[in-house]
Amino acid sequence: MTLLSVSDLSKTFQTASGPVHAVRDVSFAVDRGECLAVVGESGSGKTTLANMILGILRPSAGTIAFDGAALPARRGPIQRRAIQFVQQNPLSSLNPKRSIGASIRLGLDTYGIGARAARWARVEDTLEEVGLPREMRRRSPAALSGGQRQRVGIARALACEPELVVLDEPTSALDVLVQARVLRLLNDLRARKNLTYVFITHDLAVVRNVADRVAVFRSGELVEIGDTPKIFSAPEHPYTRSLIGAVPVVDDAELQLRNRLAEGT
Repeated sequence: MTLLSVSDLSKTFQTASGPVHAVRDVSFAVDRGECLAVVGESGSGKTTLANMILGILRPSAGTIAFDGAALPARRGPIQRRAIQFVQQNPLSSLNPKRSIGASIRLGLDTYGIGARAARWARVEDTLEEVGLPREMRRRSPAALSGGQRQRVGIARALACEPELVVLDEPTSALDVLVQARVLRLLNDLRARKNLTYVFITHDLAVVRNVADRVAVFRSGELVEIGDTPKIFSAPEHPYTRSLIGAVPVVDDAELQLRNRLAEGT
């Protein structure tokens, strides 16, 4: 069942040097429980797309539908609660003057989730869900590691009980080992909670571990979309082949595939 549908979506920014077409006539759908990875180099329109889905930016043209209903330009609390965001830099996204628990509880207070007296317990339960101790709610963001802060960012989104989570480069600031742990956590949470992800990234090596399908963006246009195994084994667009050709390989079979794609065969 389709949860998110994007139809003929465009975003144009007016600048001193003329219009910049950040996203052009993009259409796709995301099923409930699915993870769609949106990949492309910097400036390809990925983050602009994410901001339109979140309601941060208004489209210049086109529509975004959620659970069968078109999303208005000005989102209501029900829609904002249903679509949550995990940002790229967990340190800058957390208020340094608030405790970890206060940052997570903010969404509960904003949307009136649960009884007020039970909200701190809900905060602690959510911390446990992302693999952090309950007592961590009293700490400040500066006292946490990068991986712990990103888990807090995920917990903050989960506390609002969303249906769709938009993740913008959620592992790019982490080292490889911590990155793998966060990806495992995201996969586990999606399976347990039937979450739907739009996963924004430039890293195709990450995509293989989380995404059911891949949408490839270049210069604001959707140039290819398909199931993850097919995109990696038989990409159709030259730009997709070049992206895959830059992915680090782990065995001889992957090396042969990369060489074949580089030759365009």
